[in-house]
Parts: sequence; C-alpha cells; structure tokens
Amino acid sequence: MEEIIFPNQIRMYRRLRGRSMQELADHLGVSLSAISKIEKGYRRVDQEQLVRVAEFLDCPLQDLFVNEQNSQQEIVQAWRREQERRNKINEKTGLKTLGAGLRQIRNEKNLTLIEVAESSDMTLSVYHRIEMGQREVSDKEFKNIAKALGISAEELKDEIKRLDEKGMLEEIIQRNDAKYKLLSNPRGAIASFSTPAPDGMKISVYGVTGRDGNVIIDFDEEVKKAPRPSQLYNKKDAYAVNLCTRRLGSLLPTRSVLFVDPQEVVSVGDIVVYYANESEAKILSLREDDNGQLYGIRWNPEERINLSNDDMLRVHKVVFISL
Repeated sequence: MEEIIFPNQIRMYRRLRGRSMQELADHLGVSLSAISKIEKGYRRVDQEQLVRVAEFLDCPLQDLFVNEQNSQQEIVQAWRREQERRNKINEKTGLKTLGAGLRQIRNEKNLTLIEVAESSDMTLSVYHRIEMGQREVSDKEFKNIAKALGISAEELKDEIKRLDEKGMLEEIIQRNDAKYKLLSNPRGAIASFSTPAPDGMKISVYGVTGRDGNVIIDFDEEVKKAPRPSQLYNKKDAYAVNLCTRRLGSLLPTRSVLFVDPQEVVSVGDIVVYYANESEAKILSLREDDNGQLYGIRWNPEERINLSNDDMLRVHKVVFISL
C-alpha cells in the first residue's frame, strides 16, 4: 500500500490522552525515533498505521490531519518550510528528471509501478517516491531498476538523457509538481495525497444503507462516480463503496468513500468489505486472535465477526479512503 507523509496532530492527541511515545511505538511496532519523525511529519506512514493510531488515541481519523482552520499555525508553516527545503534539494540533484525518465520508460514498456518495484527489490512506496523525484537512488538501486526495465544501467542513463534533451519529460515533471503542491498544502483529508485521475477516468461508487449498519451493494445500481486513485488505474475489478454506516464508530466520517481492490491480499489492520451474502456487506476492521485466525470488528455497538476460510473468499480489501 502506498505510504503518505503529512503534517499531523498525533502528538497533540497523544498528550491529551496521557499516552507516552513509547506506548505508541509499542502499539505500532516501531522505534521511538520513528514515532518522533512521524509526529513531526518527516516519516511516512501507511493507511493501516493511520487507522491504528486513530484507534489508539480514540479520535476520528480525519482529526489527525493538520487543518489550517483549527491547527497551530507554526505546525503548518514548519511543514511547508520542510517541504520547500526538500523540493529545492531535489531540483539541484536532478531527481525530478530521473523520476520522470523512469516513469516514461516504464509506461513505454507497459509495466506497472508494482511490477518494477518488486523486480527492483523495493517497496511500492519507495519506488513511487523515486518516480516522483522525491528520493535519491543508489548505484545498486539504479542497476536493479534498469534490470527490471529490461535494459542495462548505461542504456537507462542514455535513454533518460535522450528523453530529457527531446523535451519529453517536462509534462511528467509538471504533473509531479502538481501532486507535490497538494502534499505541501494540508487539507485534513487522505484524498489530498492522491494523484488526480486523468480527465474522464472515474470509478463507480455503490452502496446504500442496509439493516443493522450493513451496506447494500448492488452492482447494477451505481450511486455515483468518483476520481480513480492512482493505485487503481490498472485495476479493472476495482470499485468504490459509500460509507453509509456508523458501525465503524467515529473512525471515519459517513461521507467517506472506500476504494476497494478485490484482488489485493488482506492482512491484519486493514479495513475490508465483507459480503455476508450476495448484496449485503459489512465494513470491518480486520484483527487477529491468539491462534492466528482473522476476524472483523465493528462498533456502535461493538461486535466481533468471526471469519472462516470460506468467509475470507468474500472479503475485499479497502486500499484507499477519500474523506
């Protein structure tokens, strides 16, 4: 799952709840240093970690994001200064050109982000940041990327240079800059960190309120369309669901849209759509018991949903959330 970096109010809520950095670190399974960087907005976190932080601090997920209307101004300004500093460094080192070149060549070879990332022995998040021009690349990493693209390191360097000289990378750099501008303009929503979908590229949204907090999903009855997140551009089976239920408590606002990839493997901490029958679904937060068996949790009132191996075939992973 793609990671994000954002200015946040995690430290404020942690102190309000009387919880220590060590307790939060233990809850997420990371170091104290990592928590410090996360709270300062300098280290990336993924959706699963965000959900776990919100649960640990007993606050709505969207409240963790800095909002210019209700957050301390120095936090917002410090975030912007840091992003501007990093952006200037990237411009000087030519990372934007490198990233744009890699994206152009990858697209020409009809390869996906995850295919190149896995073949290069990188996480999707790391490789995505390289293509965005936001991360330096070691010699070993560059050779691995070249191999994943089916060419030598020297051929890759020459091809990027050729594309740059022909002016073919400028449009990609401009699109990356537009996304980067979103990153440096905190709006208090997960959707602010996604790449805008190309014109006309939409995804169908389904779901109306059912009984007992369930969601009725009829794939013949589209509710609306929403911009398709970048990680679902090549996922034909992906769809989106209205969060028209309060059975996840205050974790997410009811106006949220959940983007679902039925082919993605689920794991502990994921938010999932579980089909109790052909059209009735439950939105669950996935957990694991002492025996390693997965189960789902929802609230208002709290309810545990046991999931057999057969049930897991009807569980679809939420890979992106628009608040």
